[in-house]
Amino acid sequence: MVILYTYNNGVYINLKDVDITSKDLIKKNIYINLTNNCPCSCLFCLRKTKEMAKSNSLWLDTEPSAQQVIEEFEKYDLAKFNEIIFCGFGEPLTRLDEVLEVAKHLKNRSSNNPIRINTNGLADLVNKKETAIFFKDLINTVSISLNASNAKEYLRLTRSEFGIESYDAMLKFTISCKVYVPNVVMTVVDCIGQEEIDACKAVCDSICVPLRVRPFE
Repeated sequence: MVILYTYNNGVYINLKDVDITSKDLIKKNIYINLTNNCPCSCLFCLRKTKEMAKSNSLWLDTEPSAQQVIEEFEKYDLAKFNEIIFCGFGEPLTRLDEVLEVAKHLKNRSSNNPIRINTNGLADLVNKKETAIFFKDLINTVSISLNASNAKEYLRLTRSEFGIESYDAMLKFTISCKVYVPNVVMTVVDCIGQEEIDACKAVCDSICVPLRVRPFE
């Protein structure tokens, strides 16, 4: 089971298999893999397009507890790494309590490693409450997948189980994060085309959040 991993030269690597003395891995990020679950079924998701599912090394047969994640972190000198990111095969905020527990432990252990959450932004719908307030003084960056410039296209691409209300809920979550988190960014994949990218940038500009265009891998 891969709980902690890093990324090097386009490859995800189980942290257990890494030579942490290697100069190539100094100040790399650590990613936390908490769940396979996600309320979306995006058309461009690696889970759907590359037959990765259970054959993928990040697929979890069982979800790790917060304590298991913490125990894994105890094996490493965090000073050797840079950012710590909640981002696995599923949506990390489907396990909000575990994210918060692990993040609190990490902050108490080392305030030098910034903590980021990569999310689809539907945490409020998943958890049936406003969630951004819990990130105050705990999370340094929240990166939200915008995916589309309007609700109809968003639903077509993401096939969110929450339906058409998902888009507005995602934007509301983003705006709430700005109150409690120092760095908030939205992302789209480059395969959606320049016209749609420009439209997404206009959405981000309207709520004063930067847009990052990430490569489709």
